[in-house]
Amino acid sequence: MATAMSGVLAAFDHIDAACGAIRELKATGHQDLTVYSAAPYHELEAAIGDPVSPVRLFTLIGGLIGCAAGFGVAIWMSRDWPLLVGGKPIAAIPAYVVIGFELTIMVGALSTVAGIIILSMMKSLKGRPYSPRFSDDQIGVFVPCRADQAAGVEMLMTQHGSVAVSRDA
Repeated sequence: MATAMSGVLAAFDHIDAACGAIRELKATGHQDLTVYSAAPYHELEAAIGDPVSPVRLFTLIGGLIGCAAGFGVAIWMSRDWPLLVGGKPIAAIPAYVVIGFELTIMVGALSTVAGIIILSMMKSLKGRPYSPRFSDDQIGVFVPCRADQAAGVEMLMTQHGSVAVSRDA
C-alpha cells in the first residue's frame, strides 16, 4: 500500500482562480503539482505549462528499429534465396520500401503503447489525495510540500479564491 504524500490540497470553483494559483505556485518554485478536473481546460494546460512528453522518444526509436528491421529482413531473405530476374540486382532497395514502411509503423505504434504503459507505471499518483468532487464540478490542486512550507501554500490558495483547503500529512 502506498504511503500518503504530505502536502496541501485545494478545491476551486472557478477556472481563473485555479489558473492564477497554479501560475503563482510555479513562480514560487512548486513544480510538482497535481491538478484534477472533470474536463480538459486549455487554460489549465497553459497554466501548468507544456512539458515535452518522453513517449515520442519511444516512438522514434521503435520506428527506426522497425524500418531497419524491415529492410534488413527483406535484404537478408533475398540474399539467402537469390532470384535473378531481368538482370536486376538481388537486393533492390525500392522493392523493399513497402516492407520497411509497414514495419516502421507497426513497431513505432507498439513501442508507443509500451512507452505509455512504462511511463504511466513510473509516475504513479498513488498516495496523492483526491476528492470525488473533482470529478464533478470543482478543480483540485495538490501541492506536495514540507510541513514548514504548508502554511504559505495554504495562504496562497486561500488568496486566490479556494473554496476548501486541507493539509494532508
